[in-house]
Amino acid sequence: MSTWYIDPSHSAVTFGVKHLMVSTVHGRFGRVRGTVEFDRAQPDHTKISGSVEVNSIDTNDANRDAHLKGPDFFDAERYPTAVFESTVVEPMGGNSFRVKGNLTMHGQKRPVTFEAEFDGIAADQFGGQHLGASATLTIDRSHFGMVFNRPIANGVMVGDKVKVELALSALDEATAVKMGVAQKTAA
Repeated sequence: MSTWYIDPSHSAVTFGVKHLMVSTVHGRFGRVRGTVEFDRAQPDHTKISGSVEVNSIDTNDANRDAHLKGPDFFDAERYPTAVFESTVVEPMGGNSFRVKGNLTMHGQKRPVTFEAEFDGIAADQFGGQHLGASATLTIDRSHFGMVFNRPIANGVMVGDKVKVELALSALDEATAVKMGVAQKTAA
């Protein structure tokens, strides 16, 4: 089993949520961290831990971002991070996996399930190893205590269902240490 470190400069945590029930607002979290303990021979033993800094939210609108960081939504001052910890990784055939775990966001911890794909491992021009994976998840934001809304003629201003997409690149330990993503562990 080897530990891989999420490379924040080559990873993305994005989301989409309905606005006025007719369009989708997309956003991303710019600061993501985490580890993946992975063994190709025993992928069901994989352990994943990751977090995003809520204040790094970006929806391409500074006013909306400030509202999302505030008490109506994420309340970043009280809850500065959203954290995921896997509990079970189920191989689904080929490179597909179902990743179950707990998501803690806005002070609420709930079980969630990602549909994930292992995209492979590749070496860079310096010999560093990069592990790639992608995953999707749909959550109901109200389950995490984010219930702010306003009624409109055809429903509500903000949808409850939020689609989350992960595009992750993780680095082997030596490369992660060299790039400042991880600190060297004691032998």
